[in-house]
Amino acid sequence: MSYNVQGIPVLNDNYAWLVTCPDGQRVLIDPGSAEECVQSLRDGRLDWILLTHHHADHVGGTDVLRKRYGACVVGAEAPGMPRLDTIIRGGETLDLAGLAVQVLATPGHAIGHVSYVMPQVPALFCGDVLFSAGCGRLLEGTAAELFASIRQFDVLPDETWLCAGHEYTESNVRFARQVEPRNEALEVYEAEVLRLRAEGRPTLPVRLLGERAVNPFLRVKTAEEFSVLRRLKDVS
Repeated sequence: MSYNVQGIPVLNDNYAWLVTCPDGQRVLIDPGSAEECVQSLRDGRLDWILLTHHHADHVGGTDVLRKRYGACVVGAEAPGMPRLDTIIRGGETLDLAGLAVQVLATPGHAIGHVSYVMPQVPALFCGDVLFSAGCGRLLEGTAAELFASIRQFDVLPDETWLCAGHEYTESNVRFARQVEPRNEALEVYEAEVLRLRAEGRPTLPVRLLGERAVNPFLRVKTAEEFSVLRRLKDVS
């Protein structure tokens, strides 16, 4: 059985992620805007909406899509969240009509941030916690929290698709090259990213196998090193 994962560009540089199951069931993650998602869904079905966190650019289209398609909305309680049909906190495994979804509590960027792992796909939907060649900003948490959140991804298989919430890869790679100038894998990846963006194509999703070779935030060993790196990124 195969699952289809589609990144839907929304707003300025966000992605909503649409997972279509072999039986036709559809799961949408982080619809920051409804219009672009409706264009992709057309008049098809939408069964579930999974929200990673409460920021408007990740939840803004939820109520319109719920009303149009009757989808069940899943997320963690936090200020600014739309009405939730299923409330999660992290640590649960959801059964979405045969699709297993592991919920991880991943604070650091936002209060109540969660990430979703779908082993059957396999894919990781991590909102604004981890980006390709980078990580999220510390808006509502600490570097230690974000470091611990990202470390939970270490056990995921290399073939897992990283489905992040933003198209930040080009700027992240520029910073990563500054801190790891001798990383040959990163040099190759930079050329690929520049080619894709010049062609107007997305850089996501990417396999964790490749990401582990190029993302400096996945390669630090301690929360202290992570904090220093995050501060450098903030002023780069």
